[in-house]
Amino acid sequence: MLQAQKTLIQTAREMAARGLSAGTSGNVSVRVPQGMLITPSATPYENLTPEMVPLVKPDGSFEGRLRPSSEWRFHLDIYLARPEAGAVVHHHAPYTTALAMARREIPACHYMIARFGGAPLRLAAYALFGTAELSTNVLAALEGRTACLMENHGGIAIGRDTNAALAAATELEVLAQQYTISLAAGGPVLLSDEEVEAAVQQFATAYRPNIPA
Repeated sequence: MLQAQKTLIQTAREMAARGLSAGTSGNVSVRVPQGMLITPSATPYENLTPEMVPLVKPDGSFEGRLRPSSEWRFHLDIYLARPEAGAVVHHHAPYTTALAMARREIPACHYMIARFGGAPLRLAAYALFGTAELSTNVLAALEGRTACLMENHGGIAIGRDTNAALAAATELEVLAQQYTISLAAGGPVLLSDEEVEAAVQQFATAYRPNIPA
């Protein structure tokens, strides 16, 4: 488990270095046989050491000297509902969060939306952070997708491991930025459902396994 703790810390620091989360905002988790490891609440990533990373068990109990992130519940529920998920990254990146604040989902504005399973990238309905209600809303928004936005909050991306989840979280922010800029230029011309589906199929053929899923 030591290596998983180190990987989690490295991922959280890289998330911050990429400008996806400022201060102690956002959180990262990784699936382990005992449940999941997650960044602790209100602790700067640069100060983290492996023994500070809490373990959350499938029943919601935790072990460790620090409390898990206040958002542990939706991380855990994602793992319970999505067996393919090995890691989750939640961030408050500027463009993703700006769209979440405006309560705008990301429509079929670019073929790279296929990277997340199709269009649109949905909004999880607002609920107080850390609650079971928010977790339920997140699971609904993630159905058939590997990323979503959260109303007045931020974004979430999942992947088979921390590298994949961080890559997805980064590309979510890029797509959010491009969509936001396109709105200022008059709004994007959206792809049709057929064009999105073709992009999903082509994406799987052309890019995987090179791009982590």
